[in-house]
Amino acid sequence: MKIPVTLQLVIITLALTGFYTMVGQAVPQKEVHPPEVIEIPTTISTAEMVEIGKSIFEGKGLCSTCHTIGKSGALRFPDLAGIAERAATRKPGYTALDYLAESLYEPDAYVVPGFNPGMPVINKPPVGLTDQEILTVIAYLESLGGEPTVTMETKLVYTGGSREGEAGGDEAAEAVAE
Repeated sequence: MKIPVTLQLVIITLALTGFYTMVGQAVPQKEVHPPEVIEIPTTISTAEMVEIGKSIFEGKGLCSTCHTIGKSGALRFPDLAGIAERAATRKPGYTALDYLAESLYEPDAYVVPGFNPGMPVINKPPVGLTDQEILTVIAYLESLGGEPTVTMETKLVYTGGSREGEAGGDEAAEAVAE
């Protein structure tokens, strides 16, 4: 007895649907939670800021997903080894701190030649770092080939958008220690 082609197609479709349903259920499910806020005391030293910044860079900030530091990490975006030395020369009129702040709050404002834009704004979801966490990341980045200048009291004028008194936001942040 010959099985009709239509019935064969129905049986194959049901078998494949059942198979892929089983495979889908066998794959471990990952519970997703909002990023934890890291409580950072305002009294920590610069060395402690660098350590916290490094842990955020490698963890919550997801930075090492795309950036390398020397020979570690993925090279989708620029290598950050020695960024403290290069940061002040990236854009005319910017200090290293200005450039780093702008690069984190508005990553596509300056794109390194040879790379495409695409870095997420890290103070908004999905990364969602706080201003204090960003200060520690800046301290860590400054430590890569330089001496960190930020403290927890550093106020970044540039936190996205235009600086006060500017029409277009073409210039970067200024840092003013209290």
